[in-house]
Amino acid sequence: MRIFFNAITLLLIMDPLGNIPPFLTTLKHVQPDRRRKVLVREILFAYLVLLVFLFLGKYLLRLLSLQEETISIAGGIVLFLIALRMVFPSDHAPGETLSGEPFLVPLAIPLIAGPSTLASLLLLQTSSSSTLQLWSALTLAWLATAIILLSSTLLYRLLKERGLIAVERLMGMLLVMLAVQMFINGLAKFLKP
Repeated sequence: MRIFFNAITLLLIMDPLGNIPPFLTTLKHVQPDRRRKVLVREILFAYLVLLVFLFLGKYLLRLLSLQEETISIAGGIVLFLIALRMVFPSDHAPGETLSGEPFLVPLAIPLIAGPSTLASLLLLQTSSSSTLQLWSALTLAWLATAIILLSSTLLYRLLKERGLIAVERLMGMLLVMLAVQMFINGLAKFLKP
């Protein structure tokens, strides 16, 4: 059950449906026969970055001497801000000014493996008893993201821009609730005698 919760949390933060328009915009400058290969490469790069952070993140936490309560409260605030951006997005879409074939930036980093996903991995590490469970959750979220992004052209045709916006805002509202719960859990641990 914890794996499923963590996977859903990471999937909401990765926001694959919200990333469809920037992905399509960035890839429009790539030769049509190369688009699928570039997309697969960028998705794999993002997974490698996430794995490195998953396995090295706990050492970063130890180095900084951060307590679980601190990470939970800070993570709740960060997730809340991310969720607000999903519910009330800005007009700027990443990748609009890019021409040519993207490499690592902006598709792999920051659209899939962005600061919010990396911070969430740190936060989930403190509450997860097993790195294997967190790796499973990360892999499930990444696979769902990969499937959605590989189907981006079809999904864009089906949902249109308004449908994608509606789904992204719904995902943002769910993430707001998760962020508030995370903040409350951290505060409760901090205030517990």
